[in-house]
Amino acid sequence: MTQPAATACLASPRAVARSRTDRGQGDRISLSAAITHGAYLCTEDVRSWLAERRLAGDFHVERVPFDALDQWRFEPGTGNLGHHSGRFFTIEGLHVVERDGPHGDGPRREWQQPVIRQPEAGILGILCKEFDGVLHFLMQAKMEPGNPNLVQLSPTVQATRSNYTRAHGGTDVKLIEHFLRPERVIADVLQSEQGSWFFRKVNRNMIVETVDEIEADDDFQWLTLGQIAALLHEDLTVNMNARSVLSCLPFPDSMPEALFSDTQLLSWFTGERSRHDVRARRIPLSSVCGWKQGPESIEHEEGRYFKAVAVAVRAGNRERVQWTQPLFEAVGVGVVAFLLRDIGGVPHVLVHARADGGFLDTVELAPTVQCTPRNYAHLSAVDRPPFLDLVLNAPLSRIRYEAVHSEEGGRFLNANSRYLVVDTNDTQTPLNPPPGYAWASLAQLTALTRHGHYLNVEARTLLACLNATAAQPRGGA
Repeated sequence: MTQPAATACLASPRAVARSRTDRGQGDRISLSAAITHGAYLCTEDVRSWLAERRLAGDFHVERVPFDALDQWRFEPGTGNLGHHSGRFFTIEGLHVVERDGPHGDGPRREWQQPVIRQPEAGILGILCKEFDGVLHFLMQAKMEPGNPNLVQLSPTVQATRSNYTRAHGGTDVKLIEHFLRPERVIADVLQSEQGSWFFRKVNRNMIVETVDEIEADDDFQWLTLGQIAALLHEDLTVNMNARSVLSCLPFPDSMPEALFSDTQLLSWFTGERSRHDVRARRIPLSSVCGWKQGPESIEHEEGRYFKAVAVAVRAGNRERVQWTQPLFEAVGVGVVAFLLRDIGGVPHVLVHARADGGFLDTVELAPTVQCTPRNYAHLSAVDRPPFLDLVLNAPLSRIRYEAVHSEEGGRFLNANSRYLVVDTNDTQTPLNPPPGYAWASLAQLTALTRHGHYLNVEARTLLACLNATAAQPRGGA
């Protein structure tokens, strides 16, 4: 009798007990993070390669009015903006009511907004292979219409189900077969994306090792983790999807101690999920209060948060050469930061249990600060997000990491945030932080990325930056 597919992929030739972990895998990852010269390309040449791919791609993005969208339309009755095929995504309305307290009897917040609904899970996959005894990762120079510089370093594969099933009528997604039929899996987990702009969106984050000869064109290069770490220090270079996948790497735990045990941290997080009562329901886009629609944008009445706009795109190296689509355009540059301090000789970051209307499971662990400051400029200091002013006023001597990164360029236009890790002390941030905040070690957060809906995408970006730079560079391979 034929085995079901899900069972067959787990079946082994003999019924034997195996080690539940690959004990050597962490060492291989650490070695790759320590190597800053790859087998094929030095890090300095990666920059010129990305610039060359920008010039070679014949890329052009132009803002257009909504009525210039091809194959997209506002649905009669609801006003929702969707593709004629029913695939890809739709822009709808969202009504959120949030209450704190164990019985939903605490302070109440309520709002309405446009939101992107994309129920299908895409694949974000990075292929890796050993060269000269060092793991290299196959990265792609990929164009996304919302990126301010268009081309950034991306996963090997970055595709929605509609893309890799060719709903757009274009060509096949390159190298997708390695992730539909993976050989040796290093990481494979469903992770969420922005809960403030997406409604319950997830993507499958995968890292797969191969021994095969890979035929890749000029848009792909093999890089070590050490090389990628160097590029993570540069503005607008490594895209959001690559950062998310890299955060799922199983780095070895060199510091098993922490302020709280894993059980205590999870108990606190479970209590935060129980404390927040978030009720989000989809509503017609045409009925969203506080937003206005014009011929070229849907925007907030007070000019805050974001806009929905339309673009026409030309990209010579994509599965489809020309298309139009809606995007969410950011209003202002965001600030995303971890406060970091040493506790008993172990680095800890201050995480925030953040509730967003688009999260599947109410609350996810977020950075200490995650906001667009201009949205709070009209408020008094007491009403601004906790620790925002501490981050904004941090002297250079306390900034451990800083770079500007863009968010998902396939859905967001010019959505850039200043990502920081800021050293702090007991005077500024005591061991007993305000409700909703807790200290966690980097190893604890790394362990949590093996599971979905624990760390939000912004926290995963900062974790990828911290983990990838933790190993001491030691030169060439």
